[in-house]
Amino acid sequence: MDERIGKWLFDIQTAINEIYSFLEGKELKFEVYQKDRMLKRAIERELEIIGEATNRILKRDATYADKITGAQSIVGLRNQVIHAYDNISDENIWAIIVNHLPKLKSDVDRLLANS
Repeated sequence: MDERIGKWLFDIQTAINEIYSFLEGKELKFEVYQKDRMLKRAIERELEIIGEATNRILKRDATYADKITGAQSIVGLRNQVIHAYDNISDENIWAIIVNHLPKLKSDVDRLLANS
């Protein structure tokens, strides 16, 4: 594996772990997330990092689009959070946390373990 790609995968892994640490000790309910502005902003920032690192990986080696589930959607989310911040849906971010983040974590952990 390319050294830079390994670094960016590590950045994604770190950001995912940060998101999970932000949620630690909190009741995992949408209503709790939605009411906590600081939590939402912290998670959005980590999702920006995940999206930027994914974008860099894909630019360096497009074959990672098949190795990281939803890679293009991850980059699209990054663009939305950064450029269309006023249209971010709490429901969409929560769905990403609950439904997609575990799979991304699994993909990244596997790629790093195999490097």
